[in-house]
Amino acid sequence: MFSSVWKSVASGIETQLTSYYFRVQKLRTVGFRGMHSTVEDVKLIGFDVKILPALQDNYMYLIVDNKTREAAVVDPVDPELVIKTVQAENLTLNKVLTTHHHWDHAGGNEKLVKLWTGGKLDVYGGDDRIGAMNHKVCQDDTFKIGDLNVRCLSTPCHTSGHICYHVTTSSGTNEGAVFTGDTLFQGGCGRFFEGTAEEMYDALCAKLSALPDNTKVFCGHEYTLQNMSFARHVEPDNKIIQNRIEWAKLRRASKDPTVPSTIGEEKSWNPFMRVNETTVQKHAGGEANPIVTMGALRKEKDNFKA
Repeated sequence: MFSSVWKSVASGIETQLTSYYFRVQKLRTVGFRGMHSTVEDVKLIGFDVKILPALQDNYMYLIVDNKTREAAVVDPVDPELVIKTVQAENLTLNKVLTTHHHWDHAGGNEKLVKLWTGGKLDVYGGDDRIGAMNHKVCQDDTFKIGDLNVRCLSTPCHTSGHICYHVTTSSGTNEGAVFTGDTLFQGGCGRFFEGTAEEMYDALCAKLSALPDNTKVFCGHEYTLQNMSFARHVEPDNKIIQNRIEWAKLRRASKDPTVPSTIGEEKSWNPFMRVNETTVQKHAGGEANPIVTMGALRKEKDNFKA
């Protein structure tokens, strides 16, 4: 009996040490930088997306074409981390995709261009206020990342020159990814700093909603728990929202990112993409007008406390 007790104790110690080892390995992978989330890879058909945390809650993304190993970075506010990752993965970085001009998204452009020694960087954006931009784009403009196709979606509202980037392969598959900056968040949307409810309705419920439902959504911030709390407030009986909150809590407890979601998922739980639903319209005042509902939701969200 004495022996069995010690075996049990030893087994418990081993379990704790194993858990500690994997936590340390995770920290080593991420680096002791006080990051808000871990660095993760998301593997799609034909390309990878490397999730790179920055600042307090921002996300940068490296888009990597698996065939050519060419890469583009989205909103590189931490140029040093971008360069370190590109070099560690032996990638060819040649493009910067900027969603909008705010400093926490575009503020690293000029420094990245200055520090980068791997050749000229093409810096894309839709606003003259974006630093180092040398390729101004608008709705339906296209370009390539290696063999990947990129289509620009003009989504003004959060800022007047906001661009989302839809990335797909040339193989004909409809699996792809969209990088939405501060237009579409998981469970939410950006504030209407330079635009109107009508513009956000067009961005979310016309342009982004038209993408295939399995399109992965990579947004600009880790706002999921805050946004889903508001979504639950709007639709308290929506079980999909409740389940996502519990999932997100587990992810954040270990500093794992909650991105990506999908376009289809956002249609099921994001109140700002559900402004045509009776339940959401009723919450917002009962008027059967999706644009009025959009404006009412945003005004309420601006002052909402979970």
